[in-house]
Amino acid sequence: MVSTPTRPTASQPRAGKPASPPGSGNPAAKTLPQRLRASYRAFWSALEGTGTSRNGSTYYLILGSTLALTAIGIMMVLSASSVESIAAGKSPYGDALKQGMFAGIGIFTMFVLSRINVIWLKRLAWPVLGAALVLLVLVQLIGDEVNGNKNWIDLGGITFQPSEASKLALALWMATVMAMKGKLLRLWQHVLIPAVPLAGAVIGLVLWGNDLGTAMIIMMITAAALFFAGVPLYMFGFAAVLGAAGAAFMAITSSNRMCRITSWWTGQSCADGIDANYQATNGLYGLASGGWFGVGLGQSRQKYSWIPEAHNDFIFAIIGEELGLVGTVVVLVLFAILGAAIYRVVVAQEDMFHRVLAGTIMVWLLGQATVNMAVVTGLMPVIGVPLPFISYGGSALLMSLCAVGVVLSLAREQMAPAIRPKRMLKFGAKKAGKSSRTKTARKRT
Repeated sequence: MVSTPTRPTASQPRAGKPASPPGSGNPAAKTLPQRLRASYRAFWSALEGTGTSRNGSTYYLILGSTLALTAIGIMMVLSASSVESIAAGKSPYGDALKQGMFAGIGIFTMFVLSRINVIWLKRLAWPVLGAALVLLVLVQLIGDEVNGNKNWIDLGGITFQPSEASKLALALWMATVMAMKGKLLRLWQHVLIPAVPLAGAVIGLVLWGNDLGTAMIIMMITAAALFFAGVPLYMFGFAAVLGAAGAAFMAITSSNRMCRITSWWTGQSCADGIDANYQATNGLYGLASGGWFGVGLGQSRQKYSWIPEAHNDFIFAIIGEELGLVGTVVVLVLFAILGAAIYRVVVAQEDMFHRVLAGTIMVWLLGQATVNMAVVTGLMPVIGVPLPFISYGGSALLMSLCAVGVVLSLAREQMAPAIRPKRMLKFGAKKAGKSSRTKTARKRT
């Protein structure tokens, strides 16, 4: 009898093909930990970007999100400041026009810095930090005091805040010093000198002007530079203990700061009847009344002197009231896009200077935005920290745009290797073809 061949069943592997492990071919058959790990890897892969997207889109993601946040800021400054300007007998467009002027100067400077070679950034590090220290000393000698903080220098009718310039100067200088130290940063002596003393000098001069909020952001910038430079983590433990002790000392020795902390913690006024949580409470009222889509652009009620200086540190509450949850989510998404795009620049850099500088600026902008939103939503005591690109303030806007210009310069240098080889290959091919034709012509003659 002739036996008929039988087809392999689903449980029997075909000849010549190895049996696949259970659950490997069918995605639905993967276990939950495997799916979570795959989703985690896919998330970080998309965040870091592939070679094409990292080189092509990162530059424009940074530029587009920055310009969008700046435009939203000018629009909201006009809406939040017009009422108080009219009440003071001023033009309702005055603050918005001033903010727009600084935005124009900042955008122009941003594009100029984006075209500067990174070598020049290293050469400017020491002079820029020296100028920032001189300005911080001058502001304590001839500066103006506003709301208890001595931060501003009057330059012929235009006030400038040197502490904002010191953020970018310190980030640039720290990146330069960390790159020079290199592998020596494993030793605590090289971590401390000269980075910590000069950073401490900047922080001390800012605290001299009674601006604890800006000092906290500068501390954050210093810690970020050390982290991206690869300093051992145990050193951050000692720094955290010292920083907590210093913050506690600054709070205990100031009745105003203690009043802010106790009002935030208990929700009640201080012993002298001052409600330091007044701004945050009315900011929450504004966010709550905004609902999903807001009361309408320009229709805020909290800006009618319920939130003092609504166009400054608490402008996020006006965004939530007038544009609703949708408007606040748009702002959050734009900051997330900016942070993700700068993160791509950070992870793509092999040189320590590039990595430390881009990472420090990323932590500066996103950290300051996080602190501002945490204050507005009542998650932190009231601290005078502006929302980058959006809050009113020419110095803060100008320096934030300059910082983005520096990151764009690093992103352009990152894009260059992907562009130059093709051009060089084309040029080389033409040159090689031309030389071969001339050689054959000479042989024929």
